[in-house]
Amino acid sequence: MNVALWIIAGLLAAAFLAGGTIKLVLPKNKLAATSTGGWAEDFSTGSVKTIGVLEVLAAAGLILPAALGIAPVLVPLAALGLALLMVGAMITHLRRHEEKAIVVNVAYLVLAVFVAWCRFGPIPFAG
Repeated sequence: MNVALWIIAGLLAAAFLAGGTIKLVLPKNKLAATSTGGWAEDFSTGSVKTIGVLEVLAAAGLILPAALGIAPVLVPLAALGLALLMVGAMITHLRRHEEKAIVVNVAYLVLAVFVAWCRFGPIPFAG
């Protein structure tokens, strides 16, 4: 199960590193013009960049603390942070009537909560 949790955390980290980087690199108007970026219209440029930073930090927090053996408790905390981001994303997509986007948010939410629950409880890190 430890290997499965590493894989899930790695996949989450890759997805959020990519998504966060896109939010940091693309100008808000270009992000809003993409097929999945319409939500950015509802936020200031600073808010979009902040979400990008939080996603990149969470991606790093899912992997680096445990991989380096430094404060592995940060892994489930990063997963909880991602879960909160996904709740916010779901609310935003609900408000915009973007039901298809919510399915992806729910999948990420479930995976993040699973990682947090396992790492806080029954399966703490074993290197």
